[in-house]
Amino acid sequence: MKRGKKYQEALKAYDRSEQFTAAAAIAQVKKNATAKFDETIEAHIRTGCDGRHADQQIRGAVVLPHGTGKSVRVLVFAKDAKADEAKAAGADFVGGEELIPKIQNEGWFEFDVVVATPDMMGVVGRLGRVLGPKGLMPNPKAGTVTMDVTKAVNDIKAGKIEYRLDKANIIHVPIGKASFSEEALTDNFQSLMSAILKAKPSAVKGAYLKSITLAPTMGPGVKVKVASVSE
Repeated sequence: MKRGKKYQEALKAYDRSEQFTAAAAIAQVKKNATAKFDETIEAHIRTGCDGRHADQQIRGAVVLPHGTGKSVRVLVFAKDAKADEAKAAGADFVGGEELIPKIQNEGWFEFDVVVATPDMMGVVGRLGRVLGPKGLMPNPKAGTVTMDVTKAVNDIKAGKIEYRLDKANIIHVPIGKASFSEEALTDNFQSLMSAILKAKPSAVKGAYLKSITLAPTMGPGVKVKVASVSE
């Protein structure tokens, strides 16, 4: 893949094989974000887990103290009083059975996160084939299957992100925008890593965290010393 001129210039500014402390990595990754838009800073965490085994899966959520810098659209599946509660909490869309054909047949996906009350999971389950591959299926571990829809909506709007292993046993999550201060990005990164360290499955053999890279949307990545976050 051919990289642009700005990307190549950013590479000359530091040694890509070098590993930095979190604060130094964040300072460098902000310099690498040279696009004309406000790039998202992402953490890519390679783990020693084997996600093929249920007892080595990782899935959870954490509220980043400074948010993600992104406006998140929340869809809540709820009825009666819980539907009213979701609307009052600021959910962008609230509904039930009537949304099934809209999503399934019309391809409506103008939402970023789906929350559901437990009694609505029978309805939501019918959307598993379309929501699942997009990572939108509500899950109790992520706090998106709950009766406390007010807290769920408030947390998501405040900067709650979900983390999980992909097929290569890597976690990919945003920690903020390039326009954030170094301090805000560092706080967000530390909150994320604290949650991931707590989520370590007891069945993991060997090193839990193998490598951590921070990267802006368009620029090169910067490696973080694993020991500096797992001590």
